[in-house]
Amino acid sequence: MSTTRQGVIAAALATLLVASLTPSPALLAGEGRGEGSSDVPTFAAVRAAYRPSDVRVFDRHGAVIHELRRDPTRRRFEWTGLQDVSPALRTAVVAAEDRRFYAHHGVDWWAFGAATVGRLRGGTARGASTITMQVARLLTPDLQAGGTATLRGKWRQVQVARAIERAWTKAEILETYLNLATFRGEVQGVAAAAGVLFGKAPHGLSDDEALVLAALLQGPNAVRPAVAGRAERLRARVAATVEAAAVAQAVTRAVDRQDAGAVHGRGPAVTLAPHAARLVVRDGATAAATGLDATVQRVVSDTLRRHLLGLQDRVVRDGAALVVDNASGDVLAYVGGAGDVSSAPYVDGVRARRQAGSALKPFLYAAAFAQRLLTPASLIEDAPLELAVAGGLYRPRNYDERFRGVVTARAALAASLNVPAVRVLGLVGADTFVGDLRQLGFTGLVDAGDYYGPALALGSADVTLWDLTNAYRVLANGGMWTPLHLAADGARGTAPRRVYDDAVVYLVTSILADREGRASTFGLDNPLATRFWTAVKTGTSKDMRDNWCVGFSQRYTVGVWVGNFSGAAMHDVSGVTGAAPVWSEIMTWLHAETPSVAMAAPPGVVVRDIAVGAVVGPEWFLDGTQPAQTTVERAAAVPRILAPADGTVMALDPDIGDPQQRVAFEADGATGAVRWVLDGTVLGVATGVTLWAPRPGRHRLELVDADARVRDRVEFVVRGGAASSPLSRMGAKG
Repeated sequence: MSTTRQGVIAAALATLLVASLTPSPALLAGEGRGEGSSDVPTFAAVRAAYRPSDVRVFDRHGAVIHELRRDPTRRRFEWTGLQDVSPALRTAVVAAEDRRFYAHHGVDWWAFGAATVGRLRGGTARGASTITMQVARLLTPDLQAGGTATLRGKWRQVQVARAIERAWTKAEILETYLNLATFRGEVQGVAAAAGVLFGKAPHGLSDDEALVLAALLQGPNAVRPAVAGRAERLRARVAATVEAAAVAQAVTRAVDRQDAGAVHGRGPAVTLAPHAARLVVRDGATAAATGLDATVQRVVSDTLRRHLLGLQDRVVRDGAALVVDNASGDVLAYVGGAGDVSSAPYVDGVRARRQAGSALKPFLYAAAFAQRLLTPASLIEDAPLELAVAGGLYRPRNYDERFRGVVTARAALAASLNVPAVRVLGLVGADTFVGDLRQLGFTGLVDAGDYYGPALALGSADVTLWDLTNAYRVLANGGMWTPLHLAADGARGTAPRRVYDDAVVYLVTSILADREGRASTFGLDNPLATRFWTAVKTGTSKDMRDNWCVGFSQRYTVGVWVGNFSGAAMHDVSGVTGAAPVWSEIMTWLHAETPSVAMAAPPGVVVRDIAVGAVVGPEWFLDGTQPAQTTVERAAAVPRILAPADGTVMALDPDIGDPQQRVAFEADGATGAVRWVLDGTVLGVATGVTLWAPRPGRHRLELVDADARVRDRVEFVVRGGAASSPLSRMGAKG
């Protein structure tokens, strides 16, 4: 059939189609709307309803700090105005999709006719949908997923397209199409296509890249040869000056690399704060602003990751870090995990509850100072201790397994000694301490003090890095509590709450900043010793499952946790080898050009030169608690019973002969004049360990001096006969 004859047939068919499909004048005037003819949305409404698949999270300076994928079904970026699309792409898309776009009124009847001729001649089906008709399909749910395959559906599409043409400008129609059309796989819209496939903004696309994107519109899932063929035909028709080799290379970049899962073709481009982003992005939001600082976030994340890599041989897989501005409470860095180094990258280590270890001790001593039960110069005994608890005997031990005898409260806190802390808890009271912790914002402590027992002094309670860091910020702010702020638009109207008097805070802070005071445990040269003023404390939970380091300078509070989300124990990781090096490096970076000076002593604090043994130096006191003399004498040891602990229940093992079963009586501070008295019977002097053959019943053991004064007394029970467990002195180590 000749070309002329084909044109005549096409024209005739087009005339028939116009006659059969053209709406009546009444319908064009908006009357007699039947099924499938509804009002079209305005261009402004479509643009307002548009939602990108990735929500952009901004830092305090307006920089994108994270892109959070919210729509798993498609990938599209922010809406792009037509003026921000390269002219080359606009030209190529119109040439490829709708040559007479600027001439028709929504339907290209000549294209309809040509498509019909092709079908009658048995050729490949050709599309006759205009850009406007494709926009009509994209905006009308029932026209999607094959809704235009029937004559009824096609008529509906024509109807909506013509209505769009009457209400919208051509520029608005083309802009909408470029933002809603699928270019490749899940990639929808010109911004995502340019960014994912070429790593560019839409206005920066070159001529060859524009040809490739226009070719992809005709077959978003086509294989590379098909895309290359379409792009080449389009080049020859509308951009012959563009080199064919350049187009072929652009096809390779766009198709092969994207299909192979190249980094730039998968996932958001900026992923600095994944855990924080999930907290601040609200449903339906297209963006979220935070108080984070992208530079600080990047440094903290890189520092944590690098140190965790160095600790992998010690079975350390996870970590978290938080940097807070003291004055405002703004969170400057929120690192919930170590990314690809982490064993569970989606777990938020900042919000996960873990045992705090010794990191709670400063607040325990603050309670003792506030109640005027202790001063920093008060003497506390660091010696073996056994306490009866529900599960047996609780025996706290120091980290280095050494006891130092009588020490000052300053030395006990600075060196993080465990036995003195347990003794201080006995003075303060567990309920009082729990109440203080709740005032500090530890929301997870919902039980009474008895539930936690004496181990609370050593951090047996589960806390979050979020709450712990803000609690230390309370010390940095002189005892005033305010909430932390992650979102830039978060509520700021919370009234400050005073937890401690500033004089009490000063005493605690002076200890946490005391480099010499912590030397007996950590040495003088350790990561806690900074070149500028800081106050800091470490903590390690039972069996080395959690390691913390939290401290503050004049301007910042930094909290770090390392461990394993699985709960697995670390190998030989202490406060100064786990979290402390991370804390130190972050603090040093923050203060590279920012000074930090010690807080001034507030009213109500006095200083006195005190001699404790051979050590002479200044010490701070709450006014009225300072000693009358300048020498604090180490009191002579008061005889007391170390074992058995009061309330102990023992059981005789019937499978072990009586000669092999003995109970050890052990005392501390006893001289040759002090004797053991059991149930009124003198057993002998108490200067050494006395072994006693147990007998069933309830017993009372006393230490009696030469003047017949009872210096200490305990009661215990021995069960026999049906006992199924061996004679035991069970204990727990904090």
